[in-house]
Amino acid sequence: MILFGFGQDIGIDLGTATILVYIKGRGIVLSEPSVVAIDKNTNQILAVGEEARKMLGRTPGNIVAIRPIRDGVMSDYDITERMLRYFIKKVCGHRIFKPRVIICAPSGATEVEERAVIDASMQAGARKVYLLEEPIAAAIGAGIDISKACGSMVVDIGGGTTDIAVISLGGTVVSNSIKVAGDKFDEAIVRHMRKKHNIMIGERTAEEMKMTIGAVYPRESEAFMEVRGRNLISGLPRTITVTSTEMMEALEESASNIVEAVHSVLEKTPPELIADVSDRGIVLTGGGGLIFGLDRLLQEKTGINVIIADDAISCVALGTGKALDNIEVLQQQNLTKKMS
Repeated sequence: MILFGFGQDIGIDLGTATILVYIKGRGIVLSEPSVVAIDKNTNQILAVGEEARKMLGRTPGNIVAIRPIRDGVMSDYDITERMLRYFIKKVCGHRIFKPRVIICAPSGATEVEERAVIDASMQAGARKVYLLEEPIAAAIGAGIDISKACGSMVVDIGGGTTDIAVISLGGTVVSNSIKVAGDKFDEAIVRHMRKKHNIMIGERTAEEMKMTIGAVYPRESEAFMEVRGRNLISGLPRTITVTSTEMMEALEESASNIVEAVHSVLEKTPPELIADVSDRGIVLTGGGGLIFGLDRLLQEKTGINVIIADDAISCVALGTGKALDNIEVLQQQNLTKKMS
């Protein structure tokens, strides 16, 4: 049994695909898929996280594997609250005092969506909840000093949303959030396989293809992968070999949407800050930013150097962790919203 005293602080990256939890003084202690398996008959939670993800597409009729966060926002309040409760209990054990929590929200989240995140966190066992915009957290986690009077541009591509922001003097100057990210890449691969090969594949297979041979810019040498799915004509299993060039074709539209959104933010950025961004480059964070060639594509289309952050997947969680040390300062700068 673990007992924690007063002052326990937690940072949570409540992602569409993955939840990461940071504990002050210990770093990232948990990284699990945002999936919950539920028995429909009893409304009981059977599994959460990695165990539940293994059940996606493989459950009997009475069990459903749900992803309660879609496109960066809660699609199911009750399940999200129960999932948060499970993860907070898992990392904190039996605590004497409830923890203070910093949790991230997409820059385009509405007040209603923000309130829902705060309420769910309070119900899940938080003493105080602070909301931090994802691009700010990603910038802090990537090691950018956001307090300087100097423009920095962050493109955070997660599972559900791509958040783009130009940050200066500790605040967001221009930002945009679009619901095109890792999940849309997966959906595009599923559609491509159905349309071109008459094969139906599951989202886990699509994700594996994206990570193994996915590309949005030509590779120096072609990559191949054997993919098994259900033939839509015969209904029987079929295995085919897919190339990285095909993946470029499948992902072209989604990648173009991200490039357009970055272009749109650059167009609205004041000239002095554009000069800073040109000097310092665009910082790419989030798991979606690791797809092959996205940095090169952005660099080619914008003419600005693009840097993939170290440990890009964990940047938002690391940013919430660093923000835990400066909650009061961030509040004074109106970068966090507090609810107790």
